[in-house]
Amino acid sequence: MSTVLRRPPPPRVDDRITLKYGAGGRSMRALIDTVFATGFTGADTTRIGLDAMDDGAAFRIGDDWLVLSTDSHVVQPVFFPGGDIGRLAVCGTVNDLAMMGAADVLGLTCAVIIEEGYARADLERLHASVREACAEAGASIVTGDTKVMGRGELDGVVFNTAGVALTRRVVRDNGLRPGDRVIVTGTIGDHGIAIMAVRHQLALEGDLRSDVAPVNGVVRAALAAGGDAVVAMKDPTRGGVTSALHEMAHKSGVGILVDERALPVAAPVRAAAELLGLEPLHIANEGKALIGVRPEAADAVLAAVQAHPLGRGAAIIATCADDFHGALVLDTGFGRRLLAEPDGEPLPRIC
Repeated sequence: MSTVLRRPPPPRVDDRITLKYGAGGRSMRALIDTVFATGFTGADTTRIGLDAMDDGAAFRIGDDWLVLSTDSHVVQPVFFPGGDIGRLAVCGTVNDLAMMGAADVLGLTCAVIIEEGYARADLERLHASVREACAEAGASIVTGDTKVMGRGELDGVVFNTAGVALTRRVVRDNGLRPGDRVIVTGTIGDHGIAIMAVRHQLALEGDLRSDVAPVNGVVRAALAAGGDAVVAMKDPTRGGVTSALHEMAHKSGVGILVDERALPVAAPVRAAAELLGLEPLHIANEGKALIGVRPEAADAVLAAVQAHPLGRGAAIIATCADDFHGALVLDTGFGRRLLAEPDGEPLPRIC
Protein backbone atom coordinates (compact mmCIF):
# COMPACT_ATOMS: atom_id res chain seq x y z
CA MET A 1 0.00 0.00 0.00
CA SER A 2 1.38 3.41 -0.93
CA THR A 3 1.92 6.11 1.63
CA VAL A 4 0.42 9.51 0.94
CA LEU A 5 2.26 12.29 2.70
CA ARG A 6 0.19 15.43 2.92
CA ARG A 7 1.90 18.32 1.19
CA PRO A 8 2.15 21.31 3.54
CA PRO A 9 -0.41 23.98 2.68
CA PRO A 10 1.01 26.87 0.68
CA PRO A 11 2.32 29.66 2.90
CA ARG A 12 0.23 32.74 3.38
CA VAL A 13 1.47 35.61 1.26
CA ASP A 14 2.48 38.50 3.48
CA ASP A 15 1.20 42.04 3.02
CA ARG A 16 4.73 43.14 2.10
CA ILE A 17 6.75 41.18 -0.44
CA THR A 18 10.19 40.08 0.76
CA LEU A 19 13.12 38.46 -1.02
CA LYS A 20 11.88 34.94 -0.27
CA TYR A 21 9.05 35.42 -2.77
CA GLY A 22 11.57 35.61 -5.61
CA ALA A 23 13.75 32.72 -4.49
CA GLY A 24 11.86 29.76 -5.93
CA GLY A 25 10.04 27.18 -3.86
CA ARG A 26 6.76 27.30 -1.97
CA SER A 27 6.59 31.02 -1.22
CA MET A 28 7.17 32.08 -4.81
CA ARG A 29 4.56 29.62 -6.10
CA ALA A 30 2.09 30.90 -3.50
CA LEU A 31 2.63 34.47 -4.71
CA ILE A 32 2.07 33.46 -8.33
CA ASP A 33 -1.01 31.39 -7.46
CA THR A 34 -2.71 34.03 -5.33
CA VAL A 35 -1.77 37.17 -7.27
CA PHE A 36 -0.42 36.80 -10.79
CA ALA A 37 -2.20 33.65 -12.01
CA THR A 38 -5.62 34.72 -10.76
CA GLY A 39 -8.02 34.99 -13.69
CA PHE A 40 -5.64 33.40 -16.20
CA THR A 41 -6.65 29.74 -15.95
CA GLY A 42 -8.42 27.52 -18.42
CA ALA A 43 -5.86 25.42 -20.29
CA ASP A 44 -7.29 23.13 -22.97
CA THR A 45 -6.02 20.61 -25.50
CA THR A 46 -4.70 23.38 -27.77
CA ARG A 47 -2.62 25.28 -25.25
CA ILE A 48 -0.69 25.03 -22.00
CA GLY A 49 -0.91 28.24 -20.03
CA LEU A 50 0.01 29.98 -16.82
CA ASP A 51 -2.09 27.71 -14.63
CA ALA A 52 0.18 24.78 -15.56
CA MET A 53 3.06 26.53 -13.75
CA ASP A 54 5.57 24.97 -16.14
CA ASP A 55 8.72 26.53 -17.64
CA GLY A 56 6.73 28.17 -20.42
CA ALA A 57 3.49 28.20 -22.38
CA ALA A 58 2.68 26.15 -25.46
CA PHE A 59 0.18 26.58 -28.29
CA ARG A 60 -0.87 23.95 -30.82
CA ILE A 61 -0.10 25.08 -34.38
CA GLY A 62 -0.93 22.33 -36.87
CA ASP A 63 1.17 19.29 -36.01
CA ASP A 64 3.62 21.34 -33.92
CA TRP A 65 3.63 23.22 -30.64
CA LEU A 66 4.83 26.81 -30.38
CA VAL A 67 6.57 27.19 -27.00
CA LEU A 68 6.92 30.63 -25.40
CA SER A 69 8.90 31.57 -22.29
CA THR A 70 9.96 34.81 -20.64
CA ASP A 71 12.27 35.65 -17.75
CA SER A 72 13.76 38.66 -15.98
CA HIS A 73 17.33 38.59 -14.72
CA VAL A 74 18.90 40.37 -11.76
CA VAL A 75 22.20 39.31 -10.26
CA GLN A 76 24.85 40.88 -8.07
CA PRO A 77 27.59 41.15 -9.04
CA VAL A 78 26.72 41.63 -12.72
CA PHE A 79 30.04 40.00 -13.72
CA PHE A 80 31.01 36.79 -11.94
CA PRO A 81 33.38 33.85 -12.52
CA GLY A 82 32.04 31.90 -15.47
CA GLY A 83 29.59 34.48 -16.78
CA ASP A 84 27.59 37.66 -16.38
CA ILE A 85 24.01 38.89 -16.49
CA GLY A 86 23.98 38.96 -20.30
CA ARG A 87 24.99 35.33 -20.66
CA LEU A 88 22.60 34.44 -17.84
CA ALA A 89 19.67 36.11 -19.63
CA VAL A 90 20.17 34.23 -22.89
CA CYS A 91 20.83 30.86 -21.26
CA GLY A 92 17.94 31.19 -18.83
CA THR A 93 15.36 31.61 -21.58
CA VAL A 94 16.91 29.06 -23.94
CA ASN A 95 16.92 26.55 -21.09
CA ASP A 96 13.28 27.19 -20.17
CA LEU A 97 12.28 26.47 -23.76
CA ALA A 98 14.40 23.33 -23.79
CA MET A 99 12.74 22.06 -20.60
CA MET A 100 9.50 21.82 -22.57
CA GLY A 101 11.14 19.87 -25.38
CA ALA A 102 11.75 22.89 -27.62
CA ALA A 103 15.50 22.71 -28.20
CA ASP A 104 15.62 24.66 -31.49
CA VAL A 105 15.03 28.36 -30.81
CA LEU A 106 13.25 30.48 -33.41
CA GLY A 107 14.18 33.79 -31.80
CA LEU A 108 14.76 35.70 -28.57
CA THR A 109 13.77 39.15 -27.36
CA CYS A 110 16.03 41.17 -25.10
CA ALA A 111 14.96 44.20 -23.06
CA VAL A 112 17.54 46.07 -21.00
CA ILE A 113 16.80 48.55 -18.22
CA ILE A 114 19.85 50.66 -17.35
CA GLU A 115 20.58 52.89 -14.39
CA GLU A 116 21.71 56.41 -15.23
CA GLY A 117 25.50 56.59 -15.08
CA TYR A 118 26.10 52.95 -15.98
CA ALA A 119 29.37 52.50 -17.89
CA ARG A 120 29.12 52.12 -21.65
CA ALA A 121 32.12 49.80 -21.60
CA ASP A 122 30.26 47.40 -19.33
CA LEU A 123 27.22 47.46 -21.65
CA GLU A 124 29.46 46.61 -24.59
CA ARG A 125 31.02 43.79 -22.60
CA LEU A 126 27.56 42.43 -21.77
CA HIS A 127 26.50 42.71 -25.41
CA ALA A 128 29.50 40.65 -26.48
CA SER A 129 28.56 38.04 -23.89
CA VAL A 130 24.97 37.94 -25.17
CA ARG A 131 26.22 37.34 -28.71
CA GLU A 132 28.54 34.57 -27.56
CA ALA A 133 25.78 32.80 -25.63
CA CYS A 134 23.43 33.09 -28.61
CA ALA A 135 26.05 31.51 -30.86
CA GLU A 136 26.43 28.60 -28.44
CA ALA A 137 22.67 28.08 -28.31
CA GLY A 138 22.07 28.48 -32.05
CA ALA A 139 19.76 31.40 -31.27
CA SER A 140 19.50 35.07 -32.15
CA ILE A 141 18.07 38.25 -30.64
CA VAL A 142 15.35 39.40 -33.04
CA THR A 143 13.77 42.31 -31.17
CA GLY A 144 14.13 44.17 -27.89
CA ASP A 145 13.73 47.32 -25.86
CA THR A 146 15.91 49.75 -23.90
CA LYS A 147 14.98 51.95 -20.96
CA VAL A 148 17.10 54.21 -18.73
CA MET A 149 16.09 55.00 -15.16
CA GLY A 150 17.38 57.68 -12.81
CA ARG A 151 20.44 57.19 -10.67
CA GLY A 152 19.50 55.23 -7.54
CA GLU A 153 16.19 54.03 -9.02
CA LEU A 154 17.75 50.77 -10.21
CA ASP A 155 20.67 48.61 -9.13
CA GLY A 156 22.87 48.86 -12.23
CA VAL A 157 21.21 46.89 -15.02
CA VAL A 158 18.30 44.48 -15.46
CA PHE A 159 17.71 42.15 -18.41
CA ASN A 160 14.42 40.65 -19.59
CA THR A 161 14.40 38.00 -22.30
CA ALA A 162 11.68 35.99 -23.99
CA GLY A 163 11.95 33.20 -26.53
CA VAL A 164 9.90 31.14 -28.94
CA ALA A 165 10.58 27.70 -30.36
CA LEU A 166 8.74 24.89 -32.14
CA THR A 167 8.54 21.26 -31.10
CA ARG A 168 6.55 18.23 -32.22
CA ARG A 169 6.09 17.04 -28.61
CA VAL A 170 5.83 19.15 -25.49
CA VAL A 171 7.58 17.65 -22.47
CA ARG A 172 5.84 18.70 -19.26
CA ASP A 173 7.24 18.57 -15.73
CA ASN A 174 4.42 16.29 -14.53
CA GLY A 175 4.95 13.11 -16.55
CA LEU A 176 6.73 10.94 -13.98
CA ARG A 177 5.39 7.59 -12.83
CA PRO A 178 6.70 4.93 -10.41
CA GLY A 179 9.92 3.32 -11.59
CA ASP A 180 11.07 6.28 -13.68
CA ARG A 181 14.63 7.51 -13.25
CA VAL A 182 15.80 11.11 -12.91
CA ILE A 183 19.04 12.20 -14.56
CA VAL A 184 20.91 15.38 -13.67
CA THR A 185 23.12 16.56 -16.52
CA GLY A 186 26.13 17.54 -14.43
CA THR A 187 27.53 18.76 -11.14
CA ILE A 188 25.15 20.70 -8.91
CA GLY A 189 25.49 23.91 -6.90
CA ASP A 190 28.17 25.51 -9.08
CA HIS A 191 26.33 28.76 -9.85
CA GLY A 192 25.09 29.63 -6.37
CA ILE A 193 28.40 28.91 -4.68
CA ALA A 194 30.35 30.94 -7.27
CA ILE A 195 28.03 33.93 -6.79
CA MET A 196 28.24 33.71 -3.02
CA ALA A 197 32.03 33.48 -3.04
CA VAL A 198 32.57 36.55 -5.19
CA ARG A 199 29.77 38.61 -3.66
CA HIS A 200 31.01 38.15 -0.13
CA GLN A 201 34.69 38.04 -1.09
CA LEU A 202 35.17 34.65 0.51
CA ALA A 203 38.71 33.30 0.33
CA LEU A 204 37.68 29.78 -0.67
CA GLU A 205 40.04 27.31 -2.29
CA GLY A 206 39.37 25.76 -5.68
CA ASP A 207 38.07 27.05 -8.98
CA LEU A 208 34.53 28.16 -8.15
CA ARG A 209 32.83 29.11 -11.41
CA SER A 210 29.21 29.41 -12.47
CA ASP A 211 27.88 26.66 -14.73
CA VAL A 212 25.72 29.11 -16.73
CA ALA A 213 25.31 27.61 -20.22
CA PRO A 214 22.59 26.81 -22.78
CA VAL A 215 21.47 23.21 -22.26
CA ASN A 216 19.36 22.87 -25.41
CA GLY A 217 22.10 20.82 -27.07
CA VAL A 218 22.15 18.38 -24.16
CA VAL A 219 18.36 18.15 -24.24
CA ARG A 220 18.41 17.57 -27.99
CA ALA A 221 20.77 14.62 -27.45
CA ALA A 222 18.58 13.22 -24.67
CA LEU A 223 15.43 13.45 -26.78
CA ALA A 224 17.15 11.82 -29.75
CA ALA A 225 18.25 8.90 -27.57
CA GLY A 226 15.08 8.49 -25.51
CA GLY A 227 12.24 9.76 -27.68
CA ASP A 228 8.89 9.38 -25.94
CA ALA A 229 10.64 7.77 -22.96
CA VAL A 230 11.78 11.25 -21.90
CA VAL A 231 8.71 12.20 -19.89
CA ALA A 232 9.57 15.19 -17.66
CA MET A 233 12.18 17.95 -17.49
CA LYS A 234 13.00 20.84 -15.18
CA ASP A 235 16.01 23.14 -14.78
CA PRO A 236 17.07 23.37 -11.13
CA THR A 237 17.66 27.12 -10.86
CA ARG A 238 16.33 29.01 -7.81
CA GLY A 239 15.84 26.54 -4.97
CA GLY A 240 18.19 24.07 -6.64
CA VAL A 241 17.56 20.39 -7.29
CA THR A 242 15.41 20.04 -4.18
CA SER A 243 12.84 22.62 -5.23
CA ALA A 244 12.65 21.33 -8.81
CA LEU A 245 12.21 17.70 -7.74
CA HIS A 246 9.54 18.65 -5.20
CA GLU A 247 7.54 20.36 -7.91
CA MET A 248 7.94 17.41 -10.29
CA ALA A 249 6.94 14.93 -7.60
CA HIS A 250 3.89 16.92 -6.52
CA LYS A 251 2.60 17.46 -10.05
CA SER A 252 3.23 13.85 -11.07
CA GLY A 253 1.76 12.29 -7.94
CA VAL A 254 4.83 10.20 -7.16
CA GLY A 255 7.48 10.07 -4.49
CA ILE A 256 11.11 10.56 -5.46
CA LEU A 257 13.92 8.66 -3.78
CA VAL A 258 17.21 10.56 -4.17
CA ASP A 259 20.49 8.63 -3.93
CA GLU A 260 22.87 10.97 -2.09
CA ARG A 261 25.89 8.88 -3.12
CA ALA A 262 25.07 9.39 -6.81
CA LEU A 263 24.86 13.19 -6.63
CA PRO A 264 27.60 14.80 -8.75
CA VAL A 265 29.15 17.64 -6.74
CA ALA A 266 32.50 19.19 -7.65
CA ALA A 267 35.03 18.95 -4.83
CA PRO A 268 35.46 22.75 -4.43
CA VAL A 269 31.68 23.22 -4.28
CA ARG A 270 31.26 20.42 -1.76
CA ALA A 271 34.02 21.86 0.43
CA ALA A 272 32.60 25.40 0.23
CA ALA A 273 29.07 24.19 0.98
CA GLU A 274 30.24 22.25 4.03
CA LEU A 275 32.20 25.26 5.28
CA LEU A 276 29.20 27.55 4.86
CA GLY A 277 26.66 25.07 6.21
CA LEU A 278 24.78 24.80 2.91
CA GLU A 279 23.21 21.78 1.21
CA PRO A 280 24.29 21.44 -2.47
CA LEU A 281 20.82 20.13 -3.34
CA HIS A 282 19.36 23.53 -2.35
CA ILE A 283 21.87 25.66 -4.29
CA ALA A 284 21.07 27.24 -7.66
CA ASN A 285 22.30 25.98 -11.02
CA GLU A 286 22.15 27.75 -14.38
CA GLY A 287 23.49 25.15 -16.80
CA LYS A 288 21.92 21.88 -15.70
CA ALA A 289 18.72 19.96 -16.39
CA LEU A 290 16.74 17.30 -14.56
CA ILE A 291 15.44 14.73 -17.03
CA GLY A 292 12.81 12.14 -16.09
CA VAL A 293 13.10 8.97 -18.14
CA ARG A 294 11.30 5.64 -18.32
CA PRO A 295 13.53 2.96 -16.74
CA GLU A 296 14.12 0.99 -19.93
CA ALA A 297 15.63 4.06 -21.65
CA ALA A 298 17.57 5.52 -18.72
CA ASP A 299 20.97 4.05 -19.62
CA ALA A 300 20.70 5.09 -23.29
CA VAL A 301 19.68 8.65 -22.39
CA LEU A 302 22.44 8.90 -19.78
CA ALA A 303 25.05 7.76 -22.32
CA ALA A 304 23.80 10.33 -24.86
CA VAL A 305 23.93 13.12 -22.28
CA GLN A 306 27.42 12.13 -21.11
CA ALA A 307 28.65 12.21 -24.70
CA HIS A 308 27.80 15.92 -24.91
CA PRO A 309 30.48 18.36 -23.67
CA LEU A 310 28.05 19.89 -21.14
CA GLY A 311 26.88 16.51 -19.87
CA ARG A 312 30.10 14.74 -18.97
CA GLY A 313 29.26 14.78 -15.27
CA ALA A 314 25.70 13.50 -15.72
CA ALA A 315 24.33 10.83 -13.39
CA ILE A 316 21.12 9.00 -12.52
CA ILE A 317 20.32 10.44 -9.10
CA ALA A 318 16.78 9.37 -8.28
CA THR A 319 14.02 6.81 -8.75
CA CYS A 320 10.30 7.52 -8.65
CA ALA A 321 8.17 5.50 -6.26
CA ASP A 322 4.52 4.66 -5.74
CA ASP A 323 4.94 5.81 -2.18
CA PHE A 324 5.30 9.03 -0.15
CA HIS A 325 3.46 10.85 -2.95
CA GLY A 326 4.61 14.41 -3.61
CA ALA A 327 7.62 14.14 -1.32
CA LEU A 328 11.38 13.59 -1.58
CA VAL A 329 13.28 11.03 0.44
CA LEU A 330 17.07 11.16 0.61
CA ASP A 331 18.90 7.83 0.80
CA THR A 332 22.23 8.59 2.47
CA GLY A 333 23.54 5.03 2.32
CA PHE A 334 23.13 4.78 6.09
CA GLY A 335 19.43 5.50 6.24
CA ARG A 336 16.64 7.56 4.74
CA ARG A 337 15.12 10.92 5.65
CA LEU A 338 12.60 13.32 4.21
CA LEU A 339 14.16 16.09 2.17
CA ALA A 340 12.21 19.26 2.89
CA GLU A 341 11.70 21.92 0.25
CA PRO A 342 13.47 25.18 1.13
CA ASP A 343 11.17 28.15 1.64
CA GLY A 344 13.28 30.98 0.35
CA GLU A 345 17.05 30.71 0.10
CA PRO A 346 20.13 32.20 1.77
CA LEU A 347 21.41 33.72 -1.48
CA PRO A 348 19.15 36.35 -3.13
CA ARG A 349 19.68 37.76 -6.63
CA ILE A 350 21.34 34.79 -8.32
CA CYS A 351 19.46 34.83 -11.64
